[in-house]
Amino acid sequence: MDKPEVVLGVSGGIAAYKACELLRRLTESGHDVRVVPTASALHFVGEATWSALSGHPATTEVWESVHEVPHVRIGQSADLVVIAPATADLLAKAAHGLADDLLTNTLLTARCPVVFAPAMHTEMWEHPATQENVATLRRRGAIVIEPAVGRLTGVDTGKGRLPDPGEIFEVCRRVLARGTEALTADLAGRHVVVSAGGTREPLDPVRFLGNRSTGRQGYALARAAVARGARVTLVSANSELPDPAGADVVRAGTAAQLREAVLKAAADADAVVMAAAVADFRPARYAEGKIKKREGQEPEPLALVRNPDILAEISAERARPGQIVVGFAAETDDVLANGRAKLARKGCDLLVVNEVGEHKTFGAETNEAVVLGADGTETPVPYGPKGALADTVWDLVARRLG
Repeated sequence: MDKPEVVLGVSGGIAAYKACELLRRLTESGHDVRVVPTASALHFVGEATWSALSGHPATTEVWESVHEVPHVRIGQSADLVVIAPATADLLAKAAHGLADDLLTNTLLTARCPVVFAPAMHTEMWEHPATQENVATLRRRGAIVIEPAVGRLTGVDTGKGRLPDPGEIFEVCRRVLARGTEALTADLAGRHVVVSAGGTREPLDPVRFLGNRSTGRQGYALARAAVARGARVTLVSANSELPDPAGADVVRAGTAAQLREAVLKAAADADAVVMAAAVADFRPARYAEGKIKKREGQEPEPLALVRNPDILAEISAERARPGQIVVGFAAETDDVLANGRAKLARKGCDLLVVNEVGEHKTFGAETNEAVVLGADGTETPVPYGPKGALADTVWDLVARRLG
């Protein structure tokens, strides 16, 4: 089979060196990558480096190999164009259709999905001109990933850092997996909230009641939503996974903390997907000191009280008209029967039902499920990557959002 053709555009920011890692991931995963840098980018990483890593010549000029018409052909043949880093200058040129070098010409001729990974100082990102340019690009169907928060150049810290190259790669992978469907960016302009991971209820300063959830399915949902153009808030409970590129990550520990974060984020959300494994119960009493083992004595029985039912609460009290709520049901027996009962009890629009166990689903890269709809529909999702289940969920959500 032909390798997917990817154009990696690199503009002139200090984060250009990080694009080398993105290039490596793309080539090693079987993509044919052509690097198109701007003249400014070559001040940070030289042409020889890009050519050696990609196996293709890297040039900024429209006047080289003129007989091959590179300013047209490169964009025409691409399956994906990703710009990393995308500076404020590059975003402005792309939004206004300027074409003064090979990269901006390529953007005008591309008829494939385009992903921008911005990187710049916080003030430049937040400037109204940049925000209007980003809004224009998103309105046209481009995926503009939200920059990360962290250390910038010099002593500055804030929003504007290039997301982790591995996470940019995951966005590219999801966009390529959707093929021409990615051109629609069907969640563009939507705000979605995803919960992930497993809550922990403290018993004493060193112990807690928890579960086996790692957050992989919730993080896959967040990545897939970013790749479809959504603004994503990920409420993460005790997960050690790297932050998905473009998602606003909010940390939570207990069920009460997760509830507070989800309700706050859901206030203006178009969809809420509760993929986190939320503890049903918590200890009735928290021991201020470590619970000691006493010789010859059995421990006192552990009294539990119920935690709030977050899924039922947000389903019953929608923060805005038309908001779609999706729940997850992890079952060990009578999977579908228990799932249908839970769907009716919780009042959500969709319920993803899957079978779990000690060596099943939790922590795995794969999943198998049935998505039950409040309208009586059943959508089976065969065994496969958790990203595939994520796309099925967003397909069903996008359809209901209209």
